Amino acid sequence: MKTLVLNCGSSSIKYKLFDMANETVLAQGGIERIGIDGSFLKLTDKDGEKVTIEKDIPDHVDGISFILKILTDEKYGCIKNFNEIAAVGHRVVHGGEKFASSVIITDEVIDKIVECIDFAPLHNPANLKGISAIKKVLPTTPQVAVFDTAFHQSIPDYAYFYALPYEIYSKYGVRRYGFHGTSHRYVSRRACEILGVAYEGQRIITAHIGNGGSITAIKNGKSVDTSMGMTPTEGLIMGTRCGDIDAGAIPYIMKKENLDADGLAELFNKRSGVAGFTEMSSDMRDIEKAMLEGNPRAVQIINMYNYRIKKYIGAYAAAIGGLDILVFTGGVGENQWTAREAICKDMEYLGLVFDVEKNRNERGRTAIISKPESKVTVMVVPTDEEYMIASDTQKILGI
Repeated sequence: MKTLVLNCGSSSIKYKLFDMANETVLAQGGIERIGIDGSFLKLTDKDGEKVTIEKDIPDHVDGISFILKILTDEKYGCIKNFNEIAAVGHRVVHGGEKFASSVIITDEVIDKIVECIDFAPLHNPANLKGISAIKKVLPTTPQVAVFDTAFHQSIPDYAYFYALPYEIYSKYGVRRYGFHGTSHRYVSRRACEILGVAYEGQRIITAHIGNGGSITAIKNGKSVDTSMGMTPTEGLIMGTRCGDIDAGAIPYIMKKENLDADGLAELFNKRSGVAGFTEMSSDMRDIEKAMLEGNPRAVQIINMYNYRIKKYIGAYAAAIGGLDILVFTGGVGENQWTAREAICKDMEYLGLVFDVEKNRNERGRTAIISKPESKVTVMVVPTDEEYMIASDTQKILGI
């Protein structure tokens, strides 16, 4: 069974084509600048080389049509015709309280995704564009929606409620939903597979840290708390998002800076975090370089960044009654040994014995970075959300 996985943004489409019979990736790439001058498709060819193809792509229908053309192209393709694609799986960012698992896409499902647009106004409309485009280009091909929020629907009410007037929740659905659920689900299960332990019997904390970041507490195979909230703004310090902030500071900043709601959202989501504090970059590689050069604000933000993660790990270990497995994933979690070392420092109280030398030699691959005598197994597990989407699609459709 060949499954096409799509992750559609407002002006982009990322794709991977899987052969789920042997769980291999046949093709991958992405289109950028849809509807903007200078649109192009980047792909990895059969020899592993990166190829860029410039083409005017006015909308998502044209974009998906071009991806399908490339997949069947004599030079770059890997399938003979569209009929080889048995199903399409879509990443959908927000499912609210409506979806606790992945689902086959129907008109009713589409209506419910539309109802969640207010929670993810930048993401859900783009995800819907991809669904609509496939309906037009491949009208008989079944589609599945895999939600970032679904894994966190197991979080208990005392963890997802905010202490606001109850009518704010009942009228507007204001509560913690969490994100990165597909990634947290994948790496936690993968860690248990590697260790040969039962998923349902473990106390796991997964740290998906990169330009966006979140921490999730998993007990007996269920998400019981996560750092992102109603939106992805809450929680960790991120590339351009501020993370946790005193709610009382919000009206104060609005008055001082003369900001409306849209201006405030832009401040917290696009002009804050690592980039806003340092006034340099949102990329932690740039910040780490500046830190090594002695830049004081780079030093400060890295200390803040790591401390926030460490604090969440401690809190979640308390919430799940201890810790068996700690998993690092995401761009920073997989590749920056300095962050992992700083975060795990002084965690001996949890029974964690960190292997400093092993950690410093690991980058971008699966590894155990705690010592054998450690009561907590610390791991690096590269995430693969696209595989998880393809796997869900296969299971749901039974093909």
